[in-house]
Amino acid sequence: MTQERRLRIALIAVGIIFVAGVYPMINLWHAGFRWHPGQPEYEQMIAVVYATLGIFLIRASRDPFGHLSLIWFTVWSSLAHAAVMAVHAAMDPNAWTHLIGDVPALVIVVVVLAVLTPRRGPSQAP
Repeated sequence: MTQERRLRIALIAVGIIFVAGVYPMINLWHAGFRWHPGQPEYEQMIAVVYATLGIFLIRASRDPFGHLSLIWFTVWSSLAHAAVMAVHAAMDPNAWTHLIGDVPALVIVVVVLAVLTPRRGPSQAP
């Protein structure tokens, strides 16, 4: 299996998780994915942003090398998001479950996409 094929599969998988998995996880595992209980507006905003990103990742799977900036945006924004969440979770003993919920979930996305995504397209010179 080529690197491009693995990347395509990863983009589809992450895209589907972002589209169909974020909002259900918020509602199924409150302690690991819900930050602001009683604020459904916040949850809906986060879910719709990730769903939109997921749709674009699925679309990018058709031509990953043509969408490197979107993929790298996903990597770096997810890493930043996970880092901020980890700091807040570490400072609040009531939020430590996030360190085994949404924080590692985002880190997995970061690692998978960063490992599979080239720094430049195949036709670009080094």
